[in-house]
Amino acid sequence: MIKKPDKTLLIIGKNLRRVRKAFGISQERLALEAEVDRTYVSQIERGIANPSILMLKKIADCLKVGLSELTFDA
Repeated sequence: MIKKPDKTLLIIGKNLRRVRKAFGISQERLALEAEVDRTYVSQIERGIANPSILMLKKIADCLKVGLSELTFDA
């Protein structure tokens, strides 16, 4: 049975993709700057990965946005 992604993870993924695209940054470039694999960025954006708060903070710092920009439902 395929498990449905958690709503919170989907919100984080949606926000990450929105912010990343708004800045014109590719998944690959973000991954390089955050020192993670590109597939991990993709998994976060699709709500599959469950990143730690520290990882989200690192990604937010790379994007030069606050952590709340990635975590709150807009």
